[in-house]
Amino acid sequence: MAATQDPVHLAELGAKALSGQPLTPEEGLAVYRGLDQTSLGLLANAIRFQKNPEPIVTYIVDRNLNPTNVCVTDCGFCAFYRSPGDAEGYVLPREVIYRKIEETIAQGGTQLLLQGGHHPKLRTEWFAELFRDIKSRYPQIWIHGMSPPEITHLSKMDRRPVCDVLADLQAAGLDSMPGGGAEILVERVREVIAPKKATTDEWLEVMRQAATLGMRTTATMMFGTEETDAERIEHMTRLRELQDECGVFTAFIPWTYQPEHTPMAARYPGKLTVAEYLRMLATARIYLHNFDHIQASFVTQGMKTCQVGLSMGADDFGSVMLEENVVSSAGCSHLTSIAEIERHIKDAGFTPKRRNMLYEVLETPETDRFGRPPRAKAIVSESSLPSTALS
Repeated sequence: MAATQDPVHLAELGAKALSGQPLTPEEGLAVYRGLDQTSLGLLANAIRFQKNPEPIVTYIVDRNLNPTNVCVTDCGFCAFYRSPGDAEGYVLPREVIYRKIEETIAQGGTQLLLQGGHHPKLRTEWFAELFRDIKSRYPQIWIHGMSPPEITHLSKMDRRPVCDVLADLQAAGLDSMPGGGAEILVERVREVIAPKKATTDEWLEVMRQAATLGMRTTATMMFGTEETDAERIEHMTRLRELQDECGVFTAFIPWTYQPEHTPMAARYPGKLTVAEYLRMLATARIYLHNFDHIQASFVTQGMKTCQVGLSMGADDFGSVMLEENVVSSAGCSHLTSIAEIERHIKDAGFTPKRRNMLYEVLETPETDRFGRPPRAKAIVSESSLPSTALS
């Protein structure tokens, strides 16, 4: 990955980044390709401590709930979705959703990460009703839901502006939005791996409109398919420009494409290496000067890799994730417990702290509501889920 470049020039770029100045795309690419792995990690770590001086690494306890796996976008990298009419398609009944939320609360969870397929029959009002029902029963649960492509899908089905759709969902209980569906924010790439999904401009516009409503979101990148190194930098440039414009993002979360069981596994059969993942993680911390937090993705990379990532720019360990279905459908599952996450953070020399979506540190309860020490053992996705006629 690393290319031979003028060491004096690379040192100047490192000093520029340390001073808080944004690197140009050309400079970002030079750093990404040119610095050796150790120097890249050290530079990213220094910037991480400029942003977050305390030796604290945060994590959140939540559940990834997918109300439906029925989807019309047919993304080539996705092993989770099922086409309309497929026997394995589902829409979760309310009682199943409520049970999952109650399990989450019982294990110390504070947030529901809610996103799923682009269902051809579920419109904005269906999701608004779901959010109202959840908030009426479980007002303490934070709903972090509906990725930008899902919002674009609803907007097109309803034939209403994105801002109106978002306003309705926010009024019903949507608290914040995940950055899913970004993949690579470059149209050449999207036309190959996800031609039916929201475009780059549509993805960014949803986030822009969310900011006008006072909502906060995260930003992501799935890399390791069609994109070039320069297009990875271009993706981050688009995010950085929008962050300058409206400050909507709380964190950036990169992860690698998981090929198993996906439609394009034959085209992109190999996974990126640990070194390539860590290189991207460190570059993100260096290049995204206006992002406060960089999250390591242990669900796709594993605990040990993310533990190393804590010394290469990451200051957040992500989610305990009591349930995960999308990445695990592609044969990748590294779910774990609170105790394991905290042990890995401590072994890396940091103090673990539980947080919410806004990166506010939470008080950790001495025991849960059943009088047990707080713990959250990850739950593997259920093999059989009740469905409704809408599937």
